[in-house]
Amino acid sequence: MKVFVVLDTNVIVASMLTRHHDSATKRIINAITDLKIQVLYHEDILNEYHRILCLKKFGFPPDVIRDMENVITTFGIQTDRTPTTEIFTDPDDMVFYEVALTKEGTYMVTGNKRHFPNKPILVTPTEMVTILEEAGIIDKTC
Repeated sequence: MKVFVVLDTNVIVASMLTRHHDSATKRIINAITDLKIQVLYHEDILNEYHRILCLKKFGFPPDVIRDMENVITTFGIQTDRTPTTEIFTDPDDMVFYEVALTKEGTYMVTGNKRHFPNKPILVTPTEMVTILEEAGIIDKTC
């Protein structure tokens, strides 16, 4: 069973900020690099990642930003957008949702579910980890 995800920027940032190797966001990134799930992206998403990761408030070194961007482009699939008629309070969020609509069964992973339409494809990082554990895709933690 192939599992596809679209990662909201806050998931990427949280995975880079945490010092806990077993955090949900870190486990999702590890599942990508371990080829257990595949991330979908669009050029507009990459631009958003880069813009946010370069903010001085995070203090991410350029090589760390480049490494994360390489994870997405190396292990991910670039895709188009499937237009939606859903209304978004922040138009920048629309691309993430539209990319998630391109492949059936794709999960849109975000820490801010309230920014998106209330749909079953929308999950938090913790919910995504539970889905992956229950499917036997990743090991359960103690």
